[in-house]
Amino acid sequence: MRVHERLDELYAIGGRVGADRVAGTEGEDRAHGLAAGWMREAGLEVEVDEAGNLIGRSSEPSVWTGSHLDSVPFGGKFDGALGVVAAIEAVERVGKGAVAVFRDEERGCVGSSAFVARGALPECFLEVHIEQGPVLERAGAPLGLAMGIVGIVRGERTFEGHVGHAGTVPMLGRLDALVAAAVYILQVRDIATAVDGAVATVGVVDVEPGAVNVIPGRVRVSVDARAPDRERLDRLVAELGLRADFRLEPVPMAEEPIGALRAELQERGLPIVELPSGAGHDAATLAGAGVPTAMLFVRSLNGGISHSPQEESSAEDVELAVDVLAGALARLT
Repeated sequence: MRVHERLDELYAIGGRVGADRVAGTEGEDRAHGLAAGWMREAGLEVEVDEAGNLIGRSSEPSVWTGSHLDSVPFGGKFDGALGVVAAIEAVERVGKGAVAVFRDEERGCVGSSAFVARGALPECFLEVHIEQGPVLERAGAPLGLAMGIVGIVRGERTFEGHVGHAGTVPMLGRLDALVAAAVYILQVRDIATAVDGAVATVGVVDVEPGAVNVIPGRVRVSVDARAPDRERLDRLVAELGLRADFRLEPVPMAEEPIGALRAELQERGLPIVELPSGAGHDAATLAGAGVPTAMLFVRSLNGGISHSPQEESSAEDVELAVDVLAGALARLT
């Protein structure tokens, strides 16, 4: 199936281990060039907007589908790319719809945010994406319906201490900023565990002065906090004592496009697994702007690992997702 060939072609960009399409680099540009060629082969009218987003339109473009082609460094084959190649394939089959390839999703949905700011919004949007988690694999289900996309808040906490010599300052009376940060990191875990459906992660710890024989005097830690709805997100952020540097509100998916996807799953006798999306997606940007939106998740293998060369989904699940997407597009158009 050419979907798999195209995924391989995108994955080969850069010639390194893992995906090599970080936003703003030649890799992302080359990927957009490939997708533009595939759109033209599918008979779509191709354009690039002011933000660099790639758009391919059929003669009846009311229902849109797509994703992104940028990757994290050393990323996986399927993240973003699957949603693009599946969209081009499905729109070509149906002969209706439009495909959007958004720029710079990984650093905060930059391209899709610029797209919705223009105001010319589609009547409906569908995004196919790998789950990036273990739920579908554990359930034995090839596909799932995302019922909503979590809200995300990112910020930093800073801890001050006193710099000192690691050998001459007694333990009693030290003001070690890293010890204070370590206590907080454990609190982050416990606070998130106590809020149903929430997660929180400390991913960066910056220690100053950062020498092996010096007591840390200042430590900054990053916090990424996520929850399924605004009430739980607000509670999580308040209990973490976090001042937001970045905030993306949680959004539900819309019943009409979800219903079209659900009908296609039922027609094929597939289990209906509903789950939240714990990751941010371009679909959240469109849904937040009022576009009726739905997401179809494809089972992630290898325990749901993603953002890694070990990211994997089966050829059978991918082909099934394209079939379901095409059927849903036909229903919605």
